[in-house]
Amino acid sequence: MASHRRPKQPSRTRVTVLTTAAAAAVALSANVANAAPSEKPSKDEVKAKVDKLYEEAEKATEKLDGAKEKQQKLQKEISSLQDNVARGQEDLNDLRDGLGSMASAQYRTGGIDPSVALFLSSDPDSYLDKASAMDQLSAQQVESLKKVQEKQRSLAQQRSEASEKLKDLADTRAELAKKKKEVQGKLGEAQKLLNSLTATEKAALAAKEQERATRATERVNLGSSKGSGRAGAAFSAAQGAIGTPYVYGASGPSSFDCSGLTSWAYAQAGVSIPRTSEAQANAGTRIYSQSDLQVGDLVIFYGDFHHVGLYAGGGQVLHAPHTGAVVRYEAIGNMPFQFGVRI
Repeated sequence: MASHRRPKQPSRTRVTVLTTAAAAAVALSANVANAAPSEKPSKDEVKAKVDKLYEEAEKATEKLDGAKEKQQKLQKEISSLQDNVARGQEDLNDLRDGLGSMASAQYRTGGIDPSVALFLSSDPDSYLDKASAMDQLSAQQVESLKKVQEKQRSLAQQRSEASEKLKDLADTRAELAKKKKEVQGKLGEAQKLLNSLTATEKAALAAKEQERATRATERVNLGSSKGSGRAGAAFSAAQGAIGTPYVYGASGPSSFDCSGLTSWAYAQAGVSIPRTSEAQANAGTRIYSQSDLQVGDLVIFYGDFHHVGLYAGGGQVLHAPHTGAVVRYEAIGNMPFQFGVRI
């Protein structure tokens, strides 16, 4: 007689797990089906995000410019120190050679007791002259030893200073690389956002930028845009750069960042000012009222002073705005004004 076995029943635990998993799958499917598709940001939202990224990139750019300036200064100082050390070593070698010559002469002439040498001398007067010369030689030798010691201390100090500056230079170069990577990252993010726009949206944004620049130019042309003295000459130089592209870290004449434009413009007027906007904020007399600004004054923007331009009159500033833009006029009110600086 055949044996009939009852099929094995699934355990209660297994049933519970399977039931829970099935319920979760059904719920997930329902959520996916009911979820609204992610909305693409509008061109205005993209513009706002891009502007924010450009501002962050400019902050990093000014830090990058500062690190570059520090690197150049350190390189000059190190070069000067190394030249001084090389010349000092030559002087030290000469002193040592002279000291060695005197020691050899003293050894050759001072091999016997002076009283015995005087007793044996056939010409006491001649010997006494020689003895006097030997006393003088000893004094010179002592003086030479002092000079050698002083030169050794000076060289040791200069070598130590050069070593510290070389270490500082290495740190500055590392900071340069970090800031450059940070700027490139921000600009890369901005470019991705811009690439997400349609051709029509990109054209609309470009037209809006052009319209804003045109209005600012017309307003400047209607008012007085002539400065006086060095400030006027600097402003005239900057006017000649209108239309030149913004490039981070650039200081002309074919491209500029914000502080690169202002430092270049003043250099054309024969005035040297610091390279970064933060340093330029302390380069002259501060003017806190916009009504007191004169054409050619520096204009500082944002609480951390990371943007600068030149006052153009009529409530306008001439500046290098950001990546993707060119040197142009713009209303001061478009950015958070801090103060002007009269060089």
